[in-house]
Amino acid sequence: MGKVDGFLNFDRELPKSRKPEERIHDYREIYEPFPEKKTNEQAARCMDCGIPFCHNGCPLGNIIPEFNDAVYRKSWEEAIQILSETNNFPEFTGRICPAPCEASCVLGINKPAVAIEHIEKTIAEKAYELGYIKPNPPKIRTGKSVAVIGSGPAGLATANQLNKAGHSVTVFERADQIGGLLRYGIPDFKLEKSIIDRRLDIMSAEGIVFETNAEVGKNVDIKTLEDGFDAIVICTGSTVPRDLPIPGREFKGIHFAMEFLTEQNKQVANETPEGVSITAKDKHVVVIGGGDTGSDCIGTSHRQGAKSVLQIELLEKPLDHRTDKDPWPDWPMVVRTSSSHEEGGKREWALLTKAFECDSSGHVKSITLVDIEWKEENGRKFFEEVPGTERKEPCELALLAIGFVAPENSLLEQFQIEISDRNLVKAKKYQTNWPHIFTAGDAHRGQSLVVWAISEGREAAVAVDKYLMGSSALPSKSGSFLVAR
Repeated sequence: MGKVDGFLNFDRELPKSRKPEERIHDYREIYEPFPEKKTNEQAARCMDCGIPFCHNGCPLGNIIPEFNDAVYRKSWEEAIQILSETNNFPEFTGRICPAPCEASCVLGINKPAVAIEHIEKTIAEKAYELGYIKPNPPKIRTGKSVAVIGSGPAGLATANQLNKAGHSVTVFERADQIGGLLRYGIPDFKLEKSIIDRRLDIMSAEGIVFETNAEVGKNVDIKTLEDGFDAIVICTGSTVPRDLPIPGREFKGIHFAMEFLTEQNKQVANETPEGVSITAKDKHVVVIGGGDTGSDCIGTSHRQGAKSVLQIELLEKPLDHRTDKDPWPDWPMVVRTSSSHEEGGKREWALLTKAFECDSSGHVKSITLVDIEWKEENGRKFFEEVPGTERKEPCELALLAIGFVAPENSLLEQFQIEISDRNLVKAKKYQTNWPHIFTAGDAHRGQSLVVWAISEGREAAVAVDKYLMGSSALPSKSGSFLVAR
């Protein structure tokens, strides 16, 4: 490494964020500029471990010590070359990944981990600034064509890899813009949509065709795909939200989180100039669910001018440190605070939602909650209500952010795709019961991280390429490199 004692000389440091009282008045990304010299120093903290556990922590298998060394030496072209070997979209993951690689960092055993996510984002931004990320269409086309259904991170990664292999790729997206979850599910204060558009311009220039307002199985007949393409990849995500079937669920003002977030994202993009219909303005908001989607609802509610925000979680509050149940290098089950939590509101754990109550117009006005105590018996965890703790909290907007259960089934039925006992697309090495139809991302894996969706898209592309050509030179995390044709 360029500086073998960097981890002794430099402490972990990240870009500062704009003050909460300022940033809640806009939807721009929250972080302030960070001097390049400081990023070089952060990269110097990498220890060049004998066994870099960060590789295994990263679902993409990013070659982290090597790109850290390049950043320390200010060799940005080398850094983006290394990073691009494993990650199609570092400008996305450098912003919205929970960084499991950092949880596996060897330095993190007894010191703050290397700031891998920040370094990754900086590599991508410097590469764009210096012109290292630019269209690079394949020199030879195979004559094979592939349809990718869905333009979220899995679909985009699949398309990008297959295009590199020389196949003609068309991406079908039912919404009016490309990006899937990246565009419509993640608020701009975490991922400004110009970041997506910048990458899409590159992909289009490389020959990938994007079709919007194209819902396969509805206004795009599946026979069109069957007849017109040599292979099909289903990357539709797991978009059926988990519901909360309790008394009062039918009242007005109770919405799934994605209804709320998607509408606001469209408003920020001026797709709904008349304004949003689901708004937190001047309301008592209750967010049910303690994950990232719930956090996004909190930040959006602050920006819309909520009167109060309460986030509740069924599970117990995690500890602030690892235990023997999640030792290093495993992902630690610790309490996490997002930028949205820093902006205000309350968080409460171990709460069961019992019912909603409404006003005379049928609009939700309050929520009944009760404390619960988690217990374990014969290896099975369960909870019991704590007597005397039932209470009502004001609630004029309830947002259900309790996860997703399955992909929508209509398309799968039309293609006659077999599904698993979890109602996901059933596949062996990304290939469904129809040899020419493949799958990747949440539709196959279930609700997961953007970085896992990209990983699945890359691996599915290898399977498709091998199906079409008999072998593949695309990189594969599971099999290193298959025999080059």
